[in-house]
Amino acid sequence: MAKTRSEVVAESRSKGVRAGAAAVTSVALGVVGLPVAAAVGGAATAWLGWRWWKHRAENGIKF
Repeated sequence: MAKTRSEVVAESRSKGVRAGAAAVTSVALGVVGLPVAAAVGGAATAWLGWRWWKHRAENGIKF
């Protein structure tokens, strides 16, 4: 069964929040002075951001 528009938007919002939280965490780790952890977090942020962007593009949600 297909998802409703509101379910798709809610899923997109959830993915965006996770990507944003990962970005904030990565920056905080970099500021604190843990560059290796910040780099790993940056990779996770890039992956989560890509998933969010791809989900929005596939479902026709404008940016």
